[in-house]
Amino acid sequence: MRDAEGKITVVLGVIGVDVHAVGNQILKYALQESGIKVVNIGVMATQKEFVEAALETAADAIWVSSLYGHGEMDCMGLRDKCKEAGIGDILMYAGGNLAIGKRSWAEVKETFRKLGFDRVYPANTPPQRAIRDLKKDISSGRKN
Repeated sequence: MRDAEGKITVVLGVIGVDVHAVGNQILKYALQESGIKVVNIGVMATQKEFVEAALETAADAIWVSSLYGHGEMDCMGLRDKCKEAGIGDILMYAGGNLAIGKRSWAEVKETFRKLGFDRVYPANTPPQRAIRDLKKDISSGRKN
């Protein structure tokens, strides 16, 4: 849901015990520069914190970042928690170094799609690409 000024609202954070803050700040800046309201819950965020922030702010999307390779484990069940909270159709994006081991990007992406993420990005994806996708998804009414 758009805020009072008509801006898209995104909950942004680094999930799990990941403390990689630089990418989080880059995403925050890029989103804000694109006219998007950012609710940044920071690093080492729990699934509960993402859901609560999304509820409190009537967010349009949740953006999960993870660089330490355990994103898959940290994100399991997030879509279900959103459904339980009544926001099951919220857009969910994930990006970064999401999995450890020797797996192809296609396999990692498919894993996250099965976890309920609408969009999944590898590390080093320019923020503008995800922002463009977000605006497109919202304008088209795309929901999970």
